[in-house]
Amino acid sequence: MHPEILRELNAQRGRDLRQRADQAQLARAVSKGRRAARRHARDEADAFVAPAIPDYVDGSFATEAAVPAARHAA
Repeated sequence: MHPEILRELNAQRGRDLRQRADQAQLARAVSKGRRAARRHARDEADAFVAPAIPDYVDGSFATEAAVPAARHAA
């Protein structure tokens, strides 16, 4: 095969490999970002504490019941 054709084929293969590597790196970055967003959303949901709701219209409580303890993930 002619040397110029071989050189062009090698250059094309190199470009293709670099493009695939860039796409793989982008996919990893997106995946990492999505995992971080899910982790952050889960941490925010665990941090939510519902406020006490009064039992009567005047805002008083019938009993001073203890607020349940926070759940811990297994």
